[in-house]
Amino acid sequence: MKRLRAELAILLCFVEQRPAYQVAVEYGVSYQKVSRIFRTIRELLFHQCELEGQRLSGEIEIDEAYFGGKRKGKRGRAAAGKSVVLGLLERDGKVYTRIVHTLTAENLMGIIRKKTRKGSVYHTDTFTSYNSLHQFGKHNKVNHSKTLVSHRHNHINGIEGFWSYTKHKLYNYRGVSKANFPLYLKEMEYRFNHRKENMLEPIMKLYFGYVSY
Repeated sequence: MKRLRAELAILLCFVEQRPAYQVAVEYGVSYQKVSRIFRTIRELLFHQCELEGQRLSGEIEIDEAYFGGKRKGKRGRAAAGKSVVLGLLERDGKVYTRIVHTLTAENLMGIIRKKTRKGSVYHTDTFTSYNSLHQFGKHNKVNHSKTLVSHRHNHINGIEGFWSYTKHKLYNYRGVSKANFPLYLKEMEYRFNHRKENMLEPIMKLYFGYVSY
């Protein structure tokens, strides 16, 4: 029972995004144990996001973002050391993220084809790799070089808001290695998609339903 209470306390700390070292000190357990539980949760959330990742539909915003690294670069260039993430956001719905290693039209269209329903309305910036989106549905382009948007519904504020949300959340961890970034990214995706819920209960179900000692 004591062990169960300790694990429940650690799960709650994960939900609250408390640092593992701080949790270890407060509860008198090893940092390795807390880190192991935190990693197990992230692995479960990673797989849960993929299971929940049904095709998006309706109005969909698409954009990429760069994470990590020390240098800022132009889109698709000078991104050494950075992780490049493609994001698809269904307005008033969920977001789906995928780390990509190339921003070619072929690669991006392949992901979009699998994760969205044909006939949707797509909102992107003017990046050329999105030019063939019209084959899936209506394609609206946002030109960020212009101060005014031609139509108030034609924007990608939602996905840009998700990038800000994710980077703000990840800042709390004071650095994430490139090797572990995929797990943290999916954690942010899960947190965003379930932001209106009490996350402790579903995480408890995932953790105790799949992990045994």
